[in-house]
Amino acid sequence: MSQSTLKRAALAVAVLGVIGVGGAVAVQQGNAVAAAPTVVQAAPAAAAAVAVPAPSITLPDFSVIVDHNGPAVVNISVTGSTRTSYNEQAGRGDPFADDPFFEFFRRFQMPQQRGGQRVPTHGMGSGFIVSQDGVILTNAHVVRDATEVTVKLTDRREFRAKVLGSDPKSDVAVLKIDAKNLPVVPLAKSNDLKVGQWVLAIGSPFGLENTVTAGVVSAKGRSLPDGNVPFIQTDVAVNPGNSGGPLFNTRGEVVGINSQIYSQTGGYQGLSFAIPIDVANKIKDQIITTGKVTHARLGVTVQEVNQGFADSFNLATPEGALISNVEKGGPADKAGLKAGDVIRTLNGQKIVSSGDLPVMVSMATPGEKVTLEVWRQGKLESLKATLGNANDKAQLADNERDEQATGKVRLGLSLRPLENIEKRQSGISSGLVIEDARGAAAAAGVQPGDVLLSVNGRPVQSVEQVREVVDKSGKSVALLIQRGDDRIFIPVRLG
Repeated sequence: MSQSTLKRAALAVAVLGVIGVGGAVAVQQGNAVAAAPTVVQAAPAAAAAVAVPAPSITLPDFSVIVDHNGPAVVNISVTGSTRTSYNEQAGRGDPFADDPFFEFFRRFQMPQQRGGQRVPTHGMGSGFIVSQDGVILTNAHVVRDATEVTVKLTDRREFRAKVLGSDPKSDVAVLKIDAKNLPVVPLAKSNDLKVGQWVLAIGSPFGLENTVTAGVVSAKGRSLPDGNVPFIQTDVAVNPGNSGGPLFNTRGEVVGINSQIYSQTGGYQGLSFAIPIDVANKIKDQIITTGKVTHARLGVTVQEVNQGFADSFNLATPEGALISNVEKGGPADKAGLKAGDVIRTLNGQKIVSSGDLPVMVSMATPGEKVTLEVWRQGKLESLKATLGNANDKAQLADNERDEQATGKVRLGLSLRPLENIEKRQSGISSGLVIEDARGAAAAAGVQPGDVLLSVNGRPVQSVEQVREVVDKSGKSVALLIQRGDDRIFIPVRLG
């Protein structure tokens, strides 16, 4: 071997030493390919044992959707009046603030006051145009108590809007502005959605118009404590002011109306809920056609089936809606349903959680005949029921409340018992909250939010007691009122 050959070999060894272990592997593999072709032939068999990676996922570009549909998303400003609560007047905050579920599900328009004495309010929300002649969808809570609604377009034009109708049960409202040839959004069927798909929200969080946020569908068919619709759950960032704004799929179609958030602070915490667009469309059509919305009712009170109940009733799984009470003479009663029955399906649609049943019934049509699969005494039975009209039940409840508005003509008060949490926070053990004061009581200075402690010196704890004292009184009564930290007597001349 010549001297130059030795130098070249030494240089190769030195380079290999500098590369290190990883480099050595690379070099050895390279040498193996050059010196041993048989190793290369065996490589495909070895590679076949390696797990095949999932197809790559390309993140969506929402810019086309925003450019095309953004102009049809509107900002909604509302002025009106609402009531402050008794504890807010007393500087003690909301009477339900300590309730652990108070902040669990919040509707997220810009904050407004709540409660007893009427005060002016201003709110903001979002909406979207669904017809070129100015029909707009938004949330019912956005326009609740509104005396004036203003719609602002992305081209900065502003219109006074008329509320064609709203449905608190589904939280859908329909507005109309006097305009033509407006941009509109395409509507999709939310049933086409799949969990994990990308979705996009456009709205006005905190008044920041046409803000775009994106995320994925986290779940479908969510039943919430205060909801009557099968919500779409997402992780799209939505905040106060996003209420009523559209939720788009990747095809640029509206699949839902953003309605609620999970929050302990009032801001976004990773969970948001949208009303499926097919539900909203059904409400819209009823409002435009008839000016009102009807929901069906079954006439039962239900509770969750936990594992303990499942074991007691010999159910294989803790699923269904356990009937705890049947309204006398209601649709369920006429169909033969009884307390203790567990409703497993409605028209073949499985009921997993007890909250599924009111959602299904509410979205049905009054007068519709449904088939219920019921677990009763260890076996399944099939019953047929004709659904009633929830508006009839609501009207009945209104009549009952009117009857309990003690001395409405003579005294002018609407009363209700103190809630337990109100008793704890106010330190008042008994009494009646004055929800509304009119006529003689209002003229005498009685205010909503006051607590009525006694009438003519007689302590009162029920509406019936007040009625009894007032009926026996002459021309006037003396009311002992708790207002904040003060107790005062107010004489009221009966009307």
